[in-house]
Amino acid sequence: MTRNTMTALEKSYPEEGLWMVEAPVPEIGPDDVLIKVRKTGICGTDIHIWNWDEWAATTVPVPMITGHEFAGEIVELGRNVQGLELGQRCSGEGHLIGKESRQSRAGKFHLDPGTRGIGVNEQGAFAQYLKLPAFNVVPLPDDIPDEIGAILDPLGNAVHTALSFELLGEDVLITGAGPIGIMAAAIARHAGARNVVITDINNERLQLAQHVVPTVRTVNVTEEDLNEVAHELGLKEGFDVGLEMSGTQVALDQMIEALVMGGKIALLGIPPGSSPVNWSRIVFKAITIKGVYGREMFETWYKMIAMLQNGLDVARVITHRFDIQDFREGFAKMKSGHSGKVVLDWTNVTT
Repeated sequence: MTRNTMTALEKSYPEEGLWMVEAPVPEIGPDDVLIKVRKTGICGTDIHIWNWDEWAATTVPVPMITGHEFAGEIVELGRNVQGLELGQRCSGEGHLIGKESRQSRAGKFHLDPGTRGIGVNEQGAFAQYLKLPAFNVVPLPDDIPDEIGAILDPLGNAVHTALSFELLGEDVLITGAGPIGIMAAAIARHAGARNVVITDINNERLQLAQHVVPTVRTVNVTEEDLNEVAHELGLKEGFDVGLEMSGTQVALDQMIEALVMGGKIALLGIPPGSSPVNWSRIVFKAITIKGVYGREMFETWYKMIAMLQNGLDVARVITHRFDIQDFREGFAKMKSGHSGKVVLDWTNVTT
């Protein structure tokens, strides 16, 4: 590396928006790599930071280069780094862990309580160059293009959630047809689920779900009765597995009622604030609930790359692509609710 500065998107001020700035190229340590970013995905977390809501204002220090969904190539290696090469295409795990906790020392890296996130607590991927610990680098096979590499982070959320329980031959209910919910539907189908139903109140999102996963049964719960849909599919006792992606209490309540006795729920959606829960209903139905955070390091990455190489197709969940110079349009589209995943292209930066 000979260049000293780079173009980046920064939360420069504690107010709505991001700003395109010239920032120093990160200096890597002996155990780090420097990645030249090619593509990035816009995440719901990035929207929170753009909007500067209560969560962002109490979590993200300013200034901060945001972004954590990316694909690129390695352009510099720390002196201790082994097993990686210059020019190697890669994505990476955006959760930076410590090494001292009981969870980390047991190899349960995704449960480390000291985890810090790139683009949230540490300088992130909305930049021409990203510093990342070599430990976090995930090499990309040649048959996985950059724009898919740029959405492996949210795909990993979907994989971690969907594969929390056995799916082969099971009837699966997914609440929330955002990009992660839609990708979870594709995963459930790929993993052998018998019926996959996805619910939302946004017909445009449900249409996208049908486009990405043609065999999924979509349900707008303001227009159709979920019990009638279950009867239509021949379910005598209810759904076996629930994947809650919406973050709404109403959807979770509907899921609990729609599950069989002894049903299982993987919970990824985050409700705003506290929510009333009818725990007695959960107890009397003997329902298992698992909270899901991030991706398992690195089993989730292994599984999703294997599935992508074996026929899992989520490419159509990417609905919009923008040059980084047009990042405001990309964020506006993502905020509008009229999109799937939005990918930003960094390969034509002119500054």
